[in-house]
Amino acid sequence: MDNLLSIVTFLPALAALILGVFLKGGDPAADRNARWLALIATGATFLVSLLILAQFDPRNPEFQMVEEGDWLLGMTYKLGVDGISVLFVMLTTFIMPLVIAASWEVKTRVKEYMIAFLLLETLMLGVFMALDLVLFYLFFEGGLIPMFLIIGIWGGKNRIYAAFKFFLYTFLGSVLMLVAMVAMYTDAGTTDIPTLLNHEFAHGTFSVLGITVVGGLQTMLFLAFFASFAVKMPMWPVHTWLPDAHVQAPTAGSVVLASILLKLGGYGFLRFNLPMFPVGSEVIGPLILWMSAIAIVYTSLVALVQEDMKKLIAYSSVAHMGYVTMGIFAANQQGVDGAIFQMISHGFISGALFLCVGVIYDRMHTREIDAYGGLVNRMPAYATIFMLFTMANVGLPGTSGFIGEFLTLMGVFQVNTWIAVVATTGVILSASYGLWLYRRVVMGDLVKESLRAITDMSRREKAIFAPLVVMTIWMGVYPAPILDRIGPSVEALLETYDDRVAAADLDGPQVAEAQADDAH
Repeated sequence: MDNLLSIVTFLPALAALILGVFLKGGDPAADRNARWLALIATGATFLVSLLILAQFDPRNPEFQMVEEGDWLLGMTYKLGVDGISVLFVMLTTFIMPLVIAASWEVKTRVKEYMIAFLLLETLMLGVFMALDLVLFYLFFEGGLIPMFLIIGIWGGKNRIYAAFKFFLYTFLGSVLMLVAMVAMYTDAGTTDIPTLLNHEFAHGTFSVLGITVVGGLQTMLFLAFFASFAVKMPMWPVHTWLPDAHVQAPTAGSVVLASILLKLGGYGFLRFNLPMFPVGSEVIGPLILWMSAIAIVYTSLVALVQEDMKKLIAYSSVAHMGYVTMGIFAANQQGVDGAIFQMISHGFISGALFLCVGVIYDRMHTREIDAYGGLVNRMPAYATIFMLFTMANVGLPGTSGFIGEFLTLMGVFQVNTWIAVVATTGVILSASYGLWLYRRVVMGDLVKESLRAITDMSRREKAIFAPLVVMTIWMGVYPAPILDRIGPSVEALLETYDDRVAAADLDGPQVAEAQADDAH
């Protein structure tokens, strides 16, 4: 099928246009139609995206199914997928129908709510498929707008504060990326991403305000892109917007934020920082590895003292993204494979945990941990599903969480043993806060009067969790299909990375200086 990538990308936006133009909102019948149209559109997008997976050749590391043409004002419209991006496309189309189904109880401005999520899906898919710098930036920044509205309109009591904090943090980081993109176009004469991947940016040493910059232009460009993607993931210490955004966002907003939006940062590192600026990555990489290890330990300790369930899971997400950045900048096959696998796995597990919070929030309208206890007595199905995803979040063998963490730690261990040791303590800490949360909410006697009438999960809620359960266990038991698809593209990326770093000979000046000192 021709233009398959464009169809998948813009099908949700077409549904949003139909909703906006032809459907009146406000009455129960119109709200019901809006829900069903959004669910059908996201479901159809997922089914069509399966054709992408079917046509994708996992042995080919190059971009596939490339679509190219002229766009507005002479800009290039170019889409394509490789082994790194194709799985993020599938993750997005897989999660979005579940998000719409989880939003069935939304009562206010239902039409606008569904339009926001449909547009957000198109913009997120565009980020993973864009093969032009300008197109990538427009999709990347455009995603801020519907998410800002989702938090600001349908969020909690402090939603305005959280929405503006989310927008300002992520937007300000991206301004530096825009400046870097202008510099890249000036240097390379093109905005074509495949061409830029083969272009070698200058990496000589120079001084700025008396500060010696090792890696030259590459290091400067690396830092500009890093500023944007580090906020998006988010990395410590620019992570503080995430807990506020999660707590105030509606359940579906938290799921999209955790499952997909955070992955845009990791994808950016893999698409831009590592392959385009390998010398900058080699220079800054050790610092990022230590930042990631600190993030894992620090945010895990912060999670231990939270009283709000959403905030605890939000800090857990920051910790797990620490494994991702460690794996990426370990710059070896196990590390990068593990980082990508961890992002896909985290999309299912973290999204499911926020849905678990949403199930009991819909019934009790509180996220305070102390408000619960003994739910296993009234909600056995909920207790079982919550336990599965708690253990997957901890990294229990047999779940997808174990594979990602194990591979990233293997990759980091080959680079720096001490960083691997520090990061491994995060596994113990995740068990501490995960099991502490589960015991407080689910186990024990049902002593609170307010909980005695609480009901177990409905058929709709069980149906939402079923595919997440299947994927979490299947990826944990049989990870080969995922690793086989990402392997060749990662191998090609790292081969180019190693060749360019070796050619740059970063140790050359230091070695020559040491030899001169020895001669004296």
